[in-house]
Amino acid sequence: MDWDKLRVFHAVAEAGSFTHAGERLTLSQSAVSRQISTLENSLKVKLFHRHARGLKLTEQGEHLFETAHEVFAKLAMAEARIADVKEKPQGPLKITTTVAFGSIWLTPRIKEFVGLYPEIDVSLVLADTELDLSMREADAAIRMMPPTQPDLIQRHLMKMNYRNYAAPEYLEARGMPKTVEDLDHHSIIVYGEDATPPVGNLNLLLNAGIKSGPPREPILRVNSIYGIYRAVRSGLGIAALPEYMSREGRNLVEVLPEIPGSSLDVYFVYPEELRKSKRIGVLGDFLARRMAGGVA
Repeated sequence: MDWDKLRVFHAVAEAGSFTHAGERLTLSQSAVSRQISTLENSLKVKLFHRHARGLKLTEQGEHLFETAHEVFAKLAMAEARIADVKEKPQGPLKITTTVAFGSIWLTPRIKEFVGLYPEIDVSLVLADTELDLSMREADAAIRMMPPTQPDLIQRHLMKMNYRNYAAPEYLEARGMPKTVEDLDHHSIIVYGEDATPPVGNLNLLLNAGIKSGPPREPILRVNSIYGIYRAVRSGLGIAALPEYMSREGRNLVEVLPEIPGSSLDVYFVYPEELRKSKRIGVLGDFLARRMAGGVA
């Protein structure tokens, strides 16, 4: 099987179109289409269903894509191992974490990391869904829970605590709640019902202090911690947020500190195959230093 055609097939299967695959490979759409047609002719099977909305893998195409994806992941791993034989940490390093943590805490500190290790080519993938590290969708992850995959190494970085916050503009307009019962007269922002919160009791403000009767009605439900953070900063209401957001935002005020907040553990996670990677090692040490004693 021709490796160049297999590379083109893999790109097309991931992109879902000849045009987008061509842009990634710096090839014309017609050149990509010819490569796929030649590959299909040599295998004597159709690999894609062509339709107006794009391309869909056939059953045979799915089998080939699974194998090709695994092969290219292993090749990328081999390339990383070879690069790490060199004395200085260098080469590509793709890091993934949640949208909120990546946007608010991590990205402002990447400048420092790149300054320390200029030969490392850093990429950030911010997503609230977990990428498959074993398949090299990313090299390392900062996760808010321990990994479930057995072939991943985890390093505990810190415990992240949640507190209740509001913006100064909101408190100026509505007043500072002094008791839990005062929440009956305030606007509360909570995590959406159609999503799984990152920690338990994240919507505690709806029930705090209520011994009987229905919970409070929130002014807004959001299925993203980052979305809740932005809503609180805008002055919409009160919500439970990680402590680091108050330090980074610099305009959030803690409300009712006597209400117990939730907490979660933060981990640095990477595949077993990258245990001896210099890039992984310096990144883990950098994160551990910056999070020592809490996210600072």
